[in-house]
Amino acid sequence: MTKTQLSRDELIAWLEGGDSPSLMKTLGIRVESYDPEAVTVVLDVDERLFQPARIVHGGVYVVMAESAASIAACLRVNVLEVAVMGMEINANHLRPIRAGMLRATATCLHQGSTTHVYQIDIRDGEGHRVCISRCTIAVRPHRAPLKALPGNNPKPLDE
Repeated sequence: MTKTQLSRDELIAWLEGGDSPSLMKTLGIRVESYDPEAVTVVLDVDERLFQPARIVHGGVYVVMAESAASIAACLRVNVLEVAVMGMEINANHLRPIRAGMLRATATCLHQGSTTHVYQIDIRDGEGHRVCISRCTIAVRPHRAPLKALPGNNPKPLDE
């Protein structure tokens, strides 16, 4: 029998990707909270993340923001029926960071049938806001019925 919906544990396991490589894993971004009302991801700052001025590159904040928003969207839909993907993102960088930890929390501002809009608040380890971002997520039906979850190690859905 083919599954029609994933359990919360199955969804989180799929989002974490097992041993599959991903940008989140490459950068060291970890999910702190899988709450659909406020998904939080964290990242320890190190020199790999710096731009030439020796501060965190703005693109790192954007990756954190879109990652948190995409995960939040996955928690609000049936991923076996629809795909979610970033459609638009903006970010205002408010404070330079050279060390410590970053925490990005995505909250839903709008949940429609074809788009979700998230606000992402990024703070340093001391709670100072360092970036504010907004991300629009496209929600689209799969073009064909899924026979396995997308990813590098697809798991058949009829198990």
